[in-house]
Amino acid sequence: MSGAETWRGGVFYQIYPRSFQDQGGDGVGDLRGIIARLPYVAGLGVDGIWLSPVFRSPMRDYGYDIADYCAIDPLFGGMADFDALVTEAHRLGLTLIVDQVYSHTSIDHPWFAESCADRDNPKADWYVWADPKPDGSPPTNWMAAFGGGMWEWEPRRRQYFLHNFLPSQPDLNLHNSAVQDAILAVARFWLDRGVDGFRLDVANCYTHDRKLRDNPPSGLTGLARPYFMQRHIYDRDQPETFVFAERLRALVDEQPGRFLLAELASDDPEGAIADYTAPGRFHTAYAFRFLSKPFGAGVIRDGVEALLKRAPEAWPSWAFSNHDFERVASRWGAGRPMPRFAKMLLMLLTSLRGTAFVYQGEELGLPQAEVPFERLRDPDGIAFWPAYKGRDGCRTPMPWASEEPGAGFSTGEPWLPIDAAHRPLAVDRQEGDAGSMLHFTRAWLAFRKRHPALKDGEIQFLDFGGEVLGFERTRGGEILRLIFNLGEADATLDVGAEWEAAFALDVERPDGQTRLPPGGALALVLAA
Repeated sequence: MSGAETWRGGVFYQIYPRSFQDQGGDGVGDLRGIIARLPYVAGLGVDGIWLSPVFRSPMRDYGYDIADYCAIDPLFGGMADFDALVTEAHRLGLTLIVDQVYSHTSIDHPWFAESCADRDNPKADWYVWADPKPDGSPPTNWMAAFGGGMWEWEPRRRQYFLHNFLPSQPDLNLHNSAVQDAILAVARFWLDRGVDGFRLDVANCYTHDRKLRDNPPSGLTGLARPYFMQRHIYDRDQPETFVFAERLRALVDEQPGRFLLAELASDDPEGAIADYTAPGRFHTAYAFRFLSKPFGAGVIRDGVEALLKRAPEAWPSWAFSNHDFERVASRWGAGRPMPRFAKMLLMLLTSLRGTAFVYQGEELGLPQAEVPFERLRDPDGIAFWPAYKGRDGCRTPMPWASEEPGAGFSTGEPWLPIDAAHRPLAVDRQEGDAGSMLHFTRAWLAFRKRHPALKDGEIQFLDFGGEVLGFERTRGGEILRLIFNLGEADATLDVGAEWEAAFALDVERPDGQTRLPPGGALALVLAA
């Protein structure tokens, strides 16, 4: 696999391995299951895959707590299975990037076992350690994302260690060049096995403020999650992170066509993308602008234009759903006409200037699943229930066969329950329905491939007013005009006689006027 054309403006499909396909019958998805379903993924018309972690882990945070960066967890299979996955993905023309979690490890990682033994061992400074204040309290007021403070006491060292998430996920000290070297060796290990790049978990949390200054208040109070009551200016986004980013970029660039996708949790998402994708740093990045509740034509336009203004050369990545957020069909689509609205969202996502990431099940229009408290596995959801139900609702297994007990995902009891609302949307049902979301996804992505302007063309927004979002994508002599009705009422507009419809989603054009129902969308080209 080679060439920037693979990732720049491509469409990637995120696979959450625990919930994609179980071949072993234990109720947990595995690598052999993914291999079996790769023809389905390739048949969607996507360009590549983002694979969530499959590395050895105690699974307290379901793979984002790594105990061995260079080993496959037996739950998913073995290294031979991983190598077979890489080979088959490439045979099918799919780029494959894998999750890398460099901010922290599991408490079970051998590095941490050595580091916490005393203050004088070779890895004593491989994690973030700090003395208590004179009164014994933690060194700073920093709050962890999963609840409580960021500091955990270790009696053997008589010091606190830092953790951004669970206490069982200690933060690596990437100020230490030896730690950077070890992480670069991990990256090289996977590049040598043939992966095409990495999705970098919480990439702006790699380094912390060495002076250990307290975070100021955010001004938000009375929240269920105290993490958001602070401005996180000292526990993330430190300038030393850019030094490591540049070292990692230099390594990846040794092999043409590989790329780095950074996840950035920031109060200034466009600024973060601009900073972290500056020349010599990460190739592309996504923040959480379109993974939250606010929705509307203005939200989409403002987010894209803010980045264009801040850094016109930056290449963003966009997602409407992933394994950490409520599925977009529920978050933005509740009460909207389905499946039309879900189709429109996928068409919109993959029309924006940038690289698009589609989460497994998004091509089926799956809503957020309901998972009862007694079946929750997500530590974040368990901690904050019922104010926050956690991430399990977007992680339930893929429904492949509507009538089978495990919905075609597993012959065993699935690790998370199958929501009854997902069964009518199963792949086998949609295969037999020409008007389904699945058939639409294939048709639209095939259309997209035929039009280079939708891959890496420039973007210019148009003023249609209200909740009608319009823009043009231009590349060379090709111009496409895209129009989407994000509102809840019909919209009628005159698109001009010089334009003709090339791809329409439930659009009528009586008497030269174009009527877009709620969720309707239209791609136009200049008339010949």
